[in-house]
Amino acid sequence: MFKSIARNEVPITMNYNLNQAQEKTEKKTSNLISLRKLVALIGEERRNLIIAFAAILLNAVLSLLGPYLIGHTIDTYIQTRQYHGVLVFAAILLLLYLVAYIVNYIQMLMMGGIGQRMLFSLRNAVFNKLQELPVDFFNQNKAGDLISRINNDTDKVNQFFSQSLMQFIGSIFTMTGAGIFLLGINFNLGLAALFPALIVWIFTRIISPWVKRKNTASMKSTGGLSAEIQESLANFKVIIASNRENYDKSIQAGIANNVFMPVYTLAANIGQLIVLLLGIYLIVQGQFTLGLLISFIAYVTNFYNPLRQLAALWANFQVALAGWDRISQLLSLGTNLHVIQNAESGTSKSFLHFRNVSFRYPGGKDVLHKVNFELERGKTYAFVGPTGGGKTTTASLISRLYDTTKGTIFLNGRDIRSYSPEERSKKIGFILQEPFLFSGTVRDNILYGNPGYKSFSDEQLSGAILEAGLEGLLERFDQGLNTRVQTTGDSISLGQKQLIAFIRAVLRKPELLILDEATANIDTVTERLLDNILQKLPESTTRVIIAHRLNTIENADEIFFVNSGEIIPAGSFNEAVNMLLHGKNES
Repeated sequence: MFKSIARNEVPITMNYNLNQAQEKTEKKTSNLISLRKLVALIGEERRNLIIAFAAILLNAVLSLLGPYLIGHTIDTYIQTRQYHGVLVFAAILLLLYLVAYIVNYIQMLMMGGIGQRMLFSLRNAVFNKLQELPVDFFNQNKAGDLISRINNDTDKVNQFFSQSLMQFIGSIFTMTGAGIFLLGINFNLGLAALFPALIVWIFTRIISPWVKRKNTASMKSTGGLSAEIQESLANFKVIIASNRENYDKSIQAGIANNVFMPVYTLAANIGQLIVLLLGIYLIVQGQFTLGLLISFIAYVTNFYNPLRQLAALWANFQVALAGWDRISQLLSLGTNLHVIQNAESGTSKSFLHFRNVSFRYPGGKDVLHKVNFELERGKTYAFVGPTGGGKTTTASLISRLYDTTKGTIFLNGRDIRSYSPEERSKKIGFILQEPFLFSGTVRDNILYGNPGYKSFSDEQLSGAILEAGLEGLLERFDQGLNTRVQTTGDSISLGQKQLIAFIRAVLRKPELLILDEATANIDTVTERLLDNILQKLPESTTRVIIAHRLNTIENADEIFFVNSGEIIPAGSFNEAVNMLLHGKNES
């Protein structure tokens, strides 16, 4: 639908540019704020998350008991050669590890389900939000970038929740428990072992914002590349340039994501070296036992191994937060086409009334300036004028794809802004030069946006098409209602797509039908067939035709000339032709 609006007629009345808004807000968003919003997203999974967290905690406790039992076994049974006790504690350790394995499997299974349900909910929320946003939003954002947010960014968030989150939390539990055991066994030695972790924590706090910015830039670059590819594969030089930029941003993000691992590994090695040297010294002094030293080294390993895992998981966390920032930014938007309650009523008895309507581009001159005209119910009106004169913008204002800058549009005596989108779509049908269809069948596309026919069988729908006089159009499809439609490819011609859009609009029985170059891509025979169908529409249906082909407006009841911000009656057909030629010469 949005492709038919000429670029020099695109009104931008509100800043919906996601990339510009992101540059202004990304520095103000902390990890904690982003995390709170992210956790709020899965509030419905609270019960499952509590169970999964309990499983993680139990798994961490069982794993942490192992080193203590090993140290106790060494000091109590191995050094005294009591091998029966060794076998008993070996059996206990085996049981602990089996239970830990089962618990770990359960929490992984649960988190996989939570991640998939969250991904569905998140993508569904983004898609529903896109349905609510006005045309302004799509004019300011490239489709490829939006696709990247729906697919790539949501997948990054899902990967963190389904794969990394449990490891992240499990590592924190394990580290916390190992730290408690270290301090409990020998407080001073524990402090010495944990000191490198303090340095790592300070380093992480300093470097994390930089890592997040690099990942955000990488995702933004990926979205830009997707947008360029989606717009035109023919513009190969632009794609290569975008691909090079995306490559550079991805390399920078990769470097940022891997900067933690060497630092965390170094800290782990230093911690183990401190424990080994001080532990041997304490044993020599008679203040420590061999079993406790082995347990202590195991707990140091249990502390720093999760810390090394956190190096990778923290990078994934930053990626997820960067993706979530881009998604939440989209979800926070709202439409600027609000329904106005208690709006004033028009004094004119005409079906459609433009009263002192002006429309302006930001920073530019008026596209329409204090325009006044009226359309009577049941008549046919044609709007002609040079390219860029404002014809399609006028049609877009009639269907309230945009709001006026000044003035008011009245539909059936009511301010058009007082109608809900559902009410307005029932009253107004809009057929464009390049119709938008969905993959499926002719039937699926005819029924889109028309709940009145949803329960109809093929026979009932064919009867409704016959009653509307549209059976001649349906005969143009080899398999009738079951003809396959692909949004890409050559399954049907552009003219056939136009016929589907025509059937879809006419079946809804709109009070006002707008045809914006609707017959530009069909042959003369089909055009005559469509013209006959238009003549058979209910007498109360008002028709607005926008066309460059003059033969399509010969039978209009009234012709308006649109140019230079004005809409004026053109008089007879010949006068309209002269005005059109004169307008072209001026432009």
